[in-house]
Amino acid sequence: VLLSAIANAENNDGADVDELKVARVFVDEGPVLKRMHARAKGRGSQIIKRTSHITVVVGSGK
Repeated sequence: VLLSAIANAENNDGADVDELKVARVFVDEGPVLKRMHARAKGRGSQIIKRTSHITVVVGSGK
C-alpha cells in the first residue's frame, strides 16, 4: 500500500520520491461479507468475513 501511494504521488503529482514522508495512516471498516456454515441437524451458522480500507497519505517533508 505504501509503495502504491509513493508511485501515485510521483506519477500524478510529480513529487520527488526522496522527499516524501508518511503524513497519515488510518484503517476504516469495510463491507462485511456474510456466509453460511453448515452445522449439525440441518442447521447453519453465520460466518462473518470482515474487510477493511487502508489509507496512506504521503506528503513532502516541508
